[in-house]
Amino acid sequence: MALLLGFLLLLELCWDTSALGPLSSTKGSDGLEFELPATNYETKDSNQAGPISVLFQIVQVFLQVVQPHPFPEDILRKILQKKFDFSTDYDKPENVVLTLKIIYYEIGIIICAVLGLLFVILMPLVGFCFGLCRCCNKCGGEMHQRQKKNGAFLRKYFTVSLLVICIFISVGIIYGFVANHHLRTRIEKTRKLAESNLKDLRTLLIGTPAQINYVLSQYASTKEKAFSDLDNIKSLLGGGIHDQLRPKVIPVLDDIKAMAEAIKETREALLNVNNTLKELKMSTAQLNTSLSDVKRNLEQSLNDPMCSVPPVATTCNNIRMSLGQLDDNTNLGQLPSLDKQIDNINNVLQTDLSSLVQKGYKSFNDIPEMVQNQTTDIVSDVKRTLNSLGSDIENMSEQIPIQDKLSDFIGYINDTETYIHRNLPTLEEYDSYRWLGGLIVCCLLTLIVVFYYLGLMCGTFGYDRHATPTRRGCVSNTGGIFLMVGVGISFLFCWILMTIVVLTFVIGGNMEKLVCEPYQNRKLFQILDTPYLLNENWKYYLSGMVLDKPDINLTFEQVYSDCKENKGIYSTLKLENTYNISEHLNIQEHARNLSNDFKNMNVNIDNIVLLDAAGRKNLMDFSSSGVDTIDYNVYLAEMGKTPTKVNLLSFADDLDTKANNLPQGSLKQSLKNNAQNLKTIHHGQVMPLEQSMKYGKARSTINQSIKELQHKSSGLRVKVANILSSLDSAQDFLQTRISSVIVKESSKYGNMIIGYFEHYLQWVKISITEQIAACKPVATALDSAVDVFLCSYIIDPMNLFWFGIGKATIFLLPAIIFAVKLAKYYRRMDSEDVYDDMENGNIGFHRHHSTQTV
Repeated sequence: MALLLGFLLLLELCWDTSALGPLSSTKGSDGLEFELPATNYETKDSNQAGPISVLFQIVQVFLQVVQPHPFPEDILRKILQKKFDFSTDYDKPENVVLTLKIIYYEIGIIICAVLGLLFVILMPLVGFCFGLCRCCNKCGGEMHQRQKKNGAFLRKYFTVSLLVICIFISVGIIYGFVANHHLRTRIEKTRKLAESNLKDLRTLLIGTPAQINYVLSQYASTKEKAFSDLDNIKSLLGGGIHDQLRPKVIPVLDDIKAMAEAIKETREALLNVNNTLKELKMSTAQLNTSLSDVKRNLEQSLNDPMCSVPPVATTCNNIRMSLGQLDDNTNLGQLPSLDKQIDNINNVLQTDLSSLVQKGYKSFNDIPEMVQNQTTDIVSDVKRTLNSLGSDIENMSEQIPIQDKLSDFIGYINDTETYIHRNLPTLEEYDSYRWLGGLIVCCLLTLIVVFYYLGLMCGTFGYDRHATPTRRGCVSNTGGIFLMVGVGISFLFCWILMTIVVLTFVIGGNMEKLVCEPYQNRKLFQILDTPYLLNENWKYYLSGMVLDKPDINLTFEQVYSDCKENKGIYSTLKLENTYNISEHLNIQEHARNLSNDFKNMNVNIDNIVLLDAAGRKNLMDFSSSGVDTIDYNVYLAEMGKTPTKVNLLSFADDLDTKANNLPQGSLKQSLKNNAQNLKTIHHGQVMPLEQSMKYGKARSTINQSIKELQHKSSGLRVKVANILSSLDSAQDFLQTRISSVIVKESSKYGNMIIGYFEHYLQWVKISITEQIAACKPVATALDSAVDVFLCSYIIDPMNLFWFGIGKATIFLLPAIIFAVKLAKYYRRMDSEDVYDDMENGNIGFHRHHSTQTV
């Protein structure tokens, strides 16, 4: 009962330590991780007996055979309720029935105890009678052995039987030695076990305030994180709004910016094409003039009188017919000028569209700065609210009435430790006496079995089968004497041994079945949890004692199980029935206060203008500049033509060849001069022009510019219309939908700030209810007191001791019988049977021959 009271007192302390004040919960938050520092305890959860546990299990199996009945819950309940008194109410029917139930439950132990008592009573009487009988030369006391035909077989049978019995006795003695030593070593560990449990309890009690302070101190980290995000509202809230608007706004501004660049590039391309065309027109005009001069000179030369004389006339006619090839092949002069379009583009460029777009970018990118400037007061209010909450949390540790309770219980632990240290030497001293007594018992049995072993050894090795009973050797005779000495010691001390066995068996067996087993399967707790058992006015004793509410289902078994799982005292003892953490902390109230602060946030960013009216007009003017009406294919086609209809160099070579076929004269010389002029024109004018129009950099540049203009002007009006439509859509979105984006992002930002504290308060609540003051040391201390110290350290070795000693003592009875029988075959007899034909082994008439008197 003292253990129970100590356990209850410890639970009461843990209840006091768990009145920890307001803490609460919600979902977690990114960036904040809390973890309660782990508490390390010295005492191990389980006790390992080692290889000897196999022997303990054998004893438990034996007890299960002797006592197979289930745990007597009803009997113990009635006993604890004190519903009867044997001294006065023994004749009441219910008490008679209860007594019979107890007898029925204990019938196995009672039978074994009665048999043991009979052994204790009868063995001294039998030994006394046996000694008197032998003194009267009866009961084998006569030193005469009759010869029998099966004498050799009987001797061997008795020898083997006694040897087997001695082995069984030796096993029992070994059990006794092992149990005696194990019990002593475990008692020596009791001090360390008690100190480790007391240290763990101190760690629990001293660590609980430290854990509370640690949990409360983590608010500073939470507030620091929240303040950091509040100070960073520009990027978090403003950036969030900016990011939500970006997909709608930035593409429009990018298109306008690209269009502004396109206007500038269009102007450059138009200027390049227009200037190149002017240069090409001038070069083509010069070429045309030179070809006309050559053509006119040739016509004059062909008017020479020799052209009328065959065969020169044929050559002249051929030359005259080919003069039509000496003409310009291009129509560059007919291409329209681009000056009008250039003037229109110059007018468009008078408005700097790029700077207007940059204003739109700046106006949009200023949103985070606008948010920061407009939320200064809100941030200050939120910080003020968080500081107020922080003050409440800081004062919470002072409101928890825990220090006095802890100091009182620590004093109780100190008193317990003093009591253990004061009485443990006495226990160790008594255990040394017990160990010495157990050692004497084991040595006494060892002495008996040693005499039997010596008797068997001397008798077996000293026996001469040819020697007659009166002529047996000294060694054989000594073996017989050893056997009888063992018999005598057995009769003298076996009843004392059995008395010890009966006492330890009754105590150890009942402790194993009524305490150890029900404690391990927790049926003992179920007995204590019986409604109205320990207090007839309380349905549940533990809840009535701890919570002062006996109707709450708080049981010893549930508390023990939760403590074994290292749960916090708050949830283990169901302290929410007396101190509800959620009600005291009220997370919703704090969250509502913070939420109201964020709801008052008024961010106005409706004055964003992406592009003003001037920029819109600039885009419209560009679309109507006429660059999309130019037929760029005509320009590209003219650029692809050759400057002349014929290759002047080939024409000059042909003309020179024809001139060489003419006779000497002015015609031949004139033709040769014109051929040379054509070659000069080809090298001096045609080839540079060809380089410019077909192969050179100028053509590549003009072609590139024409194609670029063609690409940029293609669908220009549609492109501008689409840009303006997107611009109107984005501007409308900023004017009509931005408020919803602000509300959404503000709510998200507020929930993030609130989430830090909800996450912190949730962790605090979990820590208080499940982790702080985790009561595993309480369950470990109870296990150490009952399961380890009482059962493993004392009861198990005690049971093994009586099991081994009892086994050895019981086998002394058959050992006595076989030893007395076998001694006749080893000892030297005083008389023997004499046979007429001894050598042939004939058995017939014989006479008794006495060599000496008894």
